[in-house]
Amino acid sequence: MFWLLNLPLPWMLGAMAACIAASVSGLKIGMPRWLRSGMVVVLGVMLGSSFTPALFDQIGRWSVTLAGLIIYVVVAGGATYFYFRKVAGYGPITSFFTAMPGGLNEMVMVGGAMGGDPRLIGLTHGARVMLVVFILVFGFKFYGGYHPAGSAGAGLSILHFPLLDLAILTACGVVGASGAIWLRLPAAPLLGAMIVSGVVHLTGITASRPPSELVAVAQIAIGSAVGSRFVGVKLAMIGRTTLHAAAGTVITLGAAFLCAGALHALTGIPTQALLLAYAPGGLAEMSLVALALGIDAAFVATHHIARILMIVAVAPPFFRAVGGRRKLPPERPPDDD
Repeated sequence: MFWLLNLPLPWMLGAMAACIAASVSGLKIGMPRWLRSGMVVVLGVMLGSSFTPALFDQIGRWSVTLAGLIIYVVVAGGATYFYFRKVAGYGPITSFFTAMPGGLNEMVMVGGAMGGDPRLIGLTHGARVMLVVFILVFGFKFYGGYHPAGSAGAGLSILHFPLLDLAILTACGVVGASGAIWLRLPAAPLLGAMIVSGVVHLTGITASRPPSELVAVAQIAIGSAVGSRFVGVKLAMIGRTTLHAAAGTVITLGAAFLCAGALHALTGIPTQALLLAYAPGGLAEMSLVALALGIDAAFVATHHIARILMIVAVAPPFFRAVGGRRKLPPERPPDDD
């Protein structure tokens, strides 16, 4: 339906919208972890194909924007924590891990282990990703002067794909994802596949991108995974949580707008690319938006990876140091009614 209506990113947004509607209607849907991981590997290989030798000419400017992420995380995270703590009324543990602009799975696991409400943390992060994707995609379409550039960075049809290139890309996904999982890296399937694919494309071994049909299926899987996060939660709690998540999204997205404007003036990098690089909409989702809009996906993905690594590495030990001294009690999940 989204494709027939000529809406942007139809495979991802259409699947996301349908699964959200099914979830709030009470249908028991779900995305098997192995299927989502497999499709994320496809996306990782596709993102790696965006890394070309011209990348080396941009590294100097990228260092400035990567450093700016530190300011963004502190400002956006601090302001959002204040909102969730003082306005939404969440406990300090839940507020902290809900306010972090990235690392959804890691924040749910660590926040829950420290006594926060993992359901509330996960639902808020899921709502934030959904809201950011819809806001930016339709904002770019109607106000940004951009139009979708084909099937989000896909390559040839699988019917005409060279077998040697298909074997090389498959090896990139398998080796990269397996190695990253073994090293226990965050977002391992995507990050590992992207790194190995990036090396292969930077060295000129192949210039091919994954087949267009496979990329479309990967987008459907990613959209469905986001939409199915609302399964099993009562409508009243979804509405209440989404309302607070929307307010938090305004804060974090507003901070991303300010950072994008300031860094554009400083570096000359297009504001649209900076906004997607800083927007707290999820690595896979924002990278797909960049590919669909013809924006430098390597730049966007690199900044999201850096932000996730920063949050995952710093946020839990920081909270342990602060919360451990205060001996915060576990926070009970709120009633669903």
